[in-house]
Amino acid sequence: MSSPLHQPGPHESAHLHVTGRARYIADDPGPPGTLVVWPVPSPVACGALVRRDASAARALPGVHAVIFAEDLPAARSWGPILHDEPLLAEGRVCCVGQTVALVVAEDEEGARAAAAAIVLEFTAETPILTIDEAIAAGRFHTSPHRIARGDIDAAFAAAADVIEGEVRSPGQDHFYLETQAALALPEEDGSWRILSSTQHPTEIQRTVAHVLGVPEHKVLCEVPRLGGGFGGKESQASPFAAYAALGARVTGRPCRCVLHRHQDMTSTGGRHPFLSRYRAAFDAQGRILALDAELWSDGGWSLDLSGPVMDRALFHIDNAYHLPAVRVVGRVCATHLPSNTAFRGFGGPQGVLVIEDALNQLAEITDRDPTVLRRLNLYGPAPRDRTPYGQVLSENRLDRLVPELLESADYESRFTEIAEFNDQARYARRALALQPVKFGISFTHSPLNKAGALVLIYQDGSVQVNHGGTEMGQGLQTKIRALAADALGVGVESVRVMPTRTDKVPNTSATAASSGTDLNGAAVLAACSELRERMAAVAAELLGGVATQALVFQGGRIRTRQGQGLPFAEVAAACDERRVSLLAAGAYATPGVAYDREAGRGTPFFYFAYGAALSEVEVSALTGEYRLRRVDILHDVGNSLVPTIDRGQVEGAFVQGLGWLSTEELRRDGAGRLLTHGPSTYKIPAAGDVPLDFRVALLQGAPNSRVVGGSKAVGEPPFILAISVVSALRAAIARFGPGGMPVDLALPATPEAVLRAIATQQQADGARAQAAAR
Repeated sequence: MSSPLHQPGPHESAHLHVTGRARYIADDPGPPGTLVVWPVPSPVACGALVRRDASAARALPGVHAVIFAEDLPAARSWGPILHDEPLLAEGRVCCVGQTVALVVAEDEEGARAAAAAIVLEFTAETPILTIDEAIAAGRFHTSPHRIARGDIDAAFAAAADVIEGEVRSPGQDHFYLETQAALALPEEDGSWRILSSTQHPTEIQRTVAHVLGVPEHKVLCEVPRLGGGFGGKESQASPFAAYAALGARVTGRPCRCVLHRHQDMTSTGGRHPFLSRYRAAFDAQGRILALDAELWSDGGWSLDLSGPVMDRALFHIDNAYHLPAVRVVGRVCATHLPSNTAFRGFGGPQGVLVIEDALNQLAEITDRDPTVLRRLNLYGPAPRDRTPYGQVLSENRLDRLVPELLESADYESRFTEIAEFNDQARYARRALALQPVKFGISFTHSPLNKAGALVLIYQDGSVQVNHGGTEMGQGLQTKIRALAADALGVGVESVRVMPTRTDKVPNTSATAASSGTDLNGAAVLAACSELRERMAAVAAELLGGVATQALVFQGGRIRTRQGQGLPFAEVAAACDERRVSLLAAGAYATPGVAYDREAGRGTPFFYFAYGAALSEVEVSALTGEYRLRRVDILHDVGNSLVPTIDRGQVEGAFVQGLGWLSTEELRRDGAGRLLTHGPSTYKIPAAGDVPLDFRVALLQGAPNSRVVGGSKAVGEPPFILAISVVSALRAAIARFGPGGMPVDLALPATPEAVLRAIATQQQADGARAQAAAR
């Protein structure tokens, strides 16, 4: 029996996923007598709520309650940082989709009928719906966050080229397969059991306790698994769990609150749209001298997690490039839209787009190869190893990773072949683009970098593992199971990772920031280490007093290095006979992470993950349609715990990033109503959007000494690699023009946006030809 660690293996729930036997909250009808809680949304984006009448709704058969703000038993607001978001609107509404009331009914049909019967009257006001409008009105959630270093004025004075630009990065819906869902079960003596599709069980526990006015120990939150999260259930699962709990408190019966897709898309936030304006200074060789940028994000109507999202955007505005002089400022705008929240990358991708736009513009204006420019500006040895906020890159993998990718992807010969194709083709152009990434791993709020675990070993040698992380399809439980099996020397079939419960591990952080395995895996190993010590002492006694240090846990046995040993299960039974506890708790706190926001200096990250992608596109001048012909990715995951899981994460992150930048377009009308609120109008990537030739490799021989198993986080960093597609599109579009002018490509780069950008280039080319003829 070999260790499962660092070996390919299936997702631990794959057999349940493909057979439909995996248990999700949204699929759980609840016990007999369970009622439906239906949120009643505001139809207007901004205004005073002047009249509410639920008498007709309450009179309908099957309706048990209609709940307004004044009916709440304790707290009336919630929020992950500030409690600035009313659970139910009171006096005013601030976005379309804001919950005004809750209907509790026997079934969904009755709940919807009651919701339609509630009379709501508003004095509508003109809403603020864009970042530009918010800036003009002076509406902000946060004060400016500044990071600066170097003599930026001197750098611009010495520059050979100065690039100015504006980047508008779009929003994105999480579009998880399972929508927001919660089931509240009243239990004895005023206690509550909440089953929630959440990334943050502790946040659910605290919010429900806060809203019901009970101590936290009266509320148990349980999470079997999520049908996708991507950040959308880090904070925003909380109100829906509270709604289910409120319904249960009012009626004394179990209640479930499960959103339809259109409800989920219209009432919850997604990725923050950003507006960024910048100036970048370059020397004659194309090396960056300075970046001066201002970033604004659309936070929506309440703060949520928008402050930390902006912080991470600023932390990643350098991406993989050394910036000698920097001045960047970020601020969160307040609009009358649903509150935007965490999303894979957490602001990092929006920040990276800024520096990549500057490099693309320089390449387009000066007719240089953008791959050469990117390689020229990569972080390197000291003094080119320090970020704008002062953190040193101690294990920079870019100098190895990028050349390896370009060689394996056959960049040079393909570049030549593409140039030849473009010379011959009339209505099509191809291009290649490189995208490196450097992504910081840790919560940037230091107290969140912690985890706990509880591991139990039974008499028969089987093992239960409890920890504070949640499984949302990313393979966390698969990695945790492999870590525990390796530590205890048993097969994965002997280890069961339990549903996440706040009565097993309290006060946990969200499963987010790509750190689920780093944190929870370390806590599990700490518990396993304590159990090994106890079992080793018993095994040493049974083996005639051998030294415990000489014992090895391997292959389902505890043995000496010479081979003398006993089955793991036999030792477990002997421990029970000797009253040796086989229950152990473990804890972990990430060391050495801290950041001073006022100074703009610190070490907000425990380490960095690196990667690079090379994307090739072909664009049609007739329709603006394009195909992603080939993508090569080489990604740094350290010493992968389960390579098949990590490859899947790289592929999935890239494709989700591709959707953000190419197909997923959020459209609203002038009143703030979302028009693209379902799969018929909001287009996530389909099979035809995936690269025709998709080659993903994990960087070999690059262990990370700071993390369990020598691994690295993988969930978020590869998302940024999809920016290579935008750069390739811009390079291809530029080939339709005269050269020497930047490409104006709006995001997401839909075929319509590409066609408009091509038309601009062709018009400039025609104008130049006419001028030459004269």
